[in-house]
Amino acid sequence: MDAAAVPAVLALLRAATAADGVRPLSEEAELRLQHGGPAGGRDVLVETDGVLAGYARFEGGTGDGDAEGELVVHPDARRRRIGTALLRRLEQLAGARPLRVWAHGDLPGSAELAAGGGYDRARVLLQMRRPLEGVDPDPRPALPDGVQVLPFRPGRDEDAWLRVNARAFATHPEQGSWTAADLALREAEGWFDPAGFFLAWRGEPDAGGELLGFHWTKVHPPGDAGDEAIGEVYVLGIDPTAQGSGLGRALTDVGLAHLRGRGLRDVLLYVEGDNVPAVGLYEKRGFVRHAVDVSWRRAS
Repeated sequence: MDAAAVPAVLALLRAATAADGVRPLSEEAELRLQHGGPAGGRDVLVETDGVLAGYARFEGGTGDGDAEGELVVHPDARRRRIGTALLRRLEQLAGARPLRVWAHGDLPGSAELAAGGGYDRARVLLQMRRPLEGVDPDPRPALPDGVQVLPFRPGRDEDAWLRVNARAFATHPEQGSWTAADLALREAEGWFDPAGFFLAWRGEPDAGGELLGFHWTKVHPPGDAGDEAIGEVYVLGIDPTAQGSGLGRALTDVGLAHLRGRGLRDVLLYVEGDNVPAVGLYEKRGFVRHAVDVSWRRAS
């Protein structure tokens, strides 16, 4: 896609967010829209009377397994079968492969489009939220012996983080496959703040220390995930060797205290809908279900 078209697509995304109360594309899709992505990706635009009316992002990956897509129609151009046209184009790009399409917010129009096209609900991602009022601003967590929590150091901690992230999310379809390029893209984003990216080390990081876990927080500006700025438990991961040690709870407390210290009122996180233990754990920590993202799949 011509780089000159990117601002128009971003304006379309802002209009859809304002109308629907939910961002229409994933963070990954927005990053690839702006910076490009791996081979096999395509951008699809629909114009009516010279005005951008719809956008879709297609990810073909290596050509094996499911293809994936996301799409959005401008609020002023809906009910004109533009969503259907975008979906059909994604199907053409997928060819004979199964296609998964994310619907953020599980809005009625998205469900109607997917179900009418022969898609089934294949995966559900829950967004959960809780107020930060009542969070201990100085938690002083009980850490395992010899473990200390330090902020992420850009240019020094990337390799260690990538190794533990891959181990912690070995079965996760997206998070566990992050590369150095994926991490670098986010480090270059305006929201990135190493002071809110906490690493738990056993020993000294530059003297043979072992990274055991991390809590990476994020702050969404007003209009991104609500009218006010809101914090996020962006990624919380524990190395398999340290699971069951209480480190996850300790890192959660550290991150929430940091977000409260930023003056935020609420925090959100995402969790797989079928991960019953994790959902139950977050509910016990005061999180409640706020929104749903659905991955719709058509076998062929």
